[in-house]
Amino acid sequence: MKKFIILFNILACLMVFESCSKLDVDVESQYVKDNFPYTNSDYAALFGTMYSNLSSQYGVPYWRMQELSGDAAIIPARDGNFDDGGQYRQLHYHTWTIDHPNVRDIWQWGFGGINNCNRLINLTNESSVSDASKASSLAEVKAMRALYYYFMMDLYGNVPIIDTFPVSTLPGNQTREKVFGFIEKELLSVVAQLPVKDNNNRILVYGRPTQAMAYALLEKMYLNAEVYTGKARYTDAVVMADNILKNSNYALDVKYSDIFDVNNGPQINETIFAIPYDQQIPGNQMTRFGFYPALAPAYGINVGFSIAMSTTPDYYNRFNLTNDIRNSFWLIGKQYAPDANRKPDLTKPVFVAGTTNQIEITPDLILKPGKPMDLGNTVADQAKGVRSVKYWPDVNAIQATRLNGNDMPVLRLADVMLMKAEAILRGAAATTVNGELQTPLILVNKIRNRAGAAVASTVTLNTLLDERAREFSWEAWRRNDLIRFGQFETEYPLPNDVLFMNKDLTRRIYPIPANELKLNTNLKQNPGY
Repeated sequence: MKKFIILFNILACLMVFESCSKLDVDVESQYVKDNFPYTNSDYAALFGTMYSNLSSQYGVPYWRMQELSGDAAIIPARDGNFDDGGQYRQLHYHTWTIDHPNVRDIWQWGFGGINNCNRLINLTNESSVSDASKASSLAEVKAMRALYYYFMMDLYGNVPIIDTFPVSTLPGNQTREKVFGFIEKELLSVVAQLPVKDNNNRILVYGRPTQAMAYALLEKMYLNAEVYTGKARYTDAVVMADNILKNSNYALDVKYSDIFDVNNGPQINETIFAIPYDQQIPGNQMTRFGFYPALAPAYGINVGFSIAMSTTPDYYNRFNLTNDIRNSFWLIGKQYAPDANRKPDLTKPVFVAGTTNQIEITPDLILKPGKPMDLGNTVADQAKGVRSVKYWPDVNAIQATRLNGNDMPVLRLADVMLMKAEAILRGAAATTVNGELQTPLILVNKIRNRAGAAVASTVTLNTLLDERAREFSWEAWRRNDLIRFGQFETEYPLPNDVLFMNKDLTRRIYPIPANELKLNTNLKQNPGY
């Protein structure tokens, strides 16, 4: 999959270069019956465009819409640096506008991906490949289109349903409930044609839709169905979970850190769907924004990063379980170079450049009086805010791009398990899988056992939300969780705050971008904007 994505990034660059230097050439990049594609391998390569588009925006603008709007991540200004027109403040305080850059760009990203999937469906239907190959190809594309649609439905709510290419008339919005129904129908119609991951094909299906991917996405939809449609579907969520849990080829990995490592990939047992990244696949800039740059040389990195992003004190306080390995992926307190096991080497303190003062990262985000979400930019101010190394910094990062090679998991087995636990707590019946009655307590303690944390004696919805915070930090699910638990509007003021959160419930979905409303007068703005 990485090779396909790299190939199409290179081809795209070559086509752009050629089109800029020769303006009178025949069109060669338009796929028609006479030039491309012919064989099964042609179609497999062509589908790389679905994945290169997905990776391009997931790791930064999409991620920011899901995480900066909650309590898990924050990008404060530093004497005006990193303010960027207030766009990060707007996400933090729920005051984004219809022309916010992320609101605009992710709409275009999502519907660009949907439009491309529709084009690929047309090409596949017109192809001369075997019926079996055509069915599996169509299933792959439709599952990817469903994933794009899920992202759009989750973020924007009432979006148009476009399933043809080219589009003959400008579409209007559909209700969120109708979009939900469209995605559900699509996934259920193709799941039987999708591959089942096993030990023989795990490399081939990595980063591509499988039956488990469809089931996990349906489980996510059913768990959130009350938010999306007003109707509870918790029993259906458990059914989808069990379809995955009975496949022994998915299992919790022994080392939590392996899931997010620079060299993660198809060897990770619990990955259901991930987005591949490396130095040639742009998009993952977690280290660029979330690391503390003065530590880079101590981590073997010769790249300048940003001092911008951290977590909030309220979110970090949830990492309070003794011996929990997940605590160790936050940088806080006096800093040391990591040893071979990535634990602090207490014999190697890291000092502020040109001094004998050890770097110390503090959790409090104390704002400068009178400045909106601004911490200041002294050495001490730069060290305010707990940083994450969950996606371990990539020593192969280069200054030109500052990219990470860590693949980013979208759906994984731990999520399937905790979603099932939550669905049972919300009213579904516990079920038996592979001879084991899986109660919420059993499922949560499987997650805690892997993390090395003490087992829980009871599980409630509130403690489950905290467990999800610990397990899925910075995995782009926090906004989704907070909305489902009715806590998206919970305010956690920072010291010296001069701005306050907009607690209007309409902010649970983003607006239709201003430019889209101008281009398509059939679109109607979401309530509250």
